[in-house]
Amino acid sequence: MNGIHGSKTWFVADCFWPEITTEGHYVSHEAICVLNTQAQDAHIRLTLYFEDRAPMEGFEALCPARRTHHVRLDKLTGAKGNHIPMGVPYAVMVQSDVPVIVQYSRLDTTQANESLMTTMAHPL
Repeated sequence: MNGIHGSKTWFVADCFWPEITTEGHYVSHEAICVLNTQAQDAHIRLTLYFEDRAPMEGFEALCPARRTHHVRLDKLTGAKGNHIPMGVPYAVMVQSDVPVIVQYSRLDTTQANESLMTTMAHPL
């Protein structure tokens, strides 16, 4: 691979973190999964887009060189101390200073039969 794969900008159009919780073993959450095959660390920025409000910016993460990083969106805090809202559909733009691969996953535990959804993000 030699760090030649990936893109610097990715989009996920269908994100949603359920606000309903269950008493099961797992909690509902989302993750932006980043694969960095480059020889240098990837500095990741996330921008959230909504139907009825201005975008949210200031979310950052780091994916070390030649590693993966699963950015748990339910645990992510923005530069202004803000968090990703629950129960609100949104889209996310993932930007990196080096080419990376991005995948999105959602675990929904709002029902007894949990569901896991995953999809590749769309590169620019």
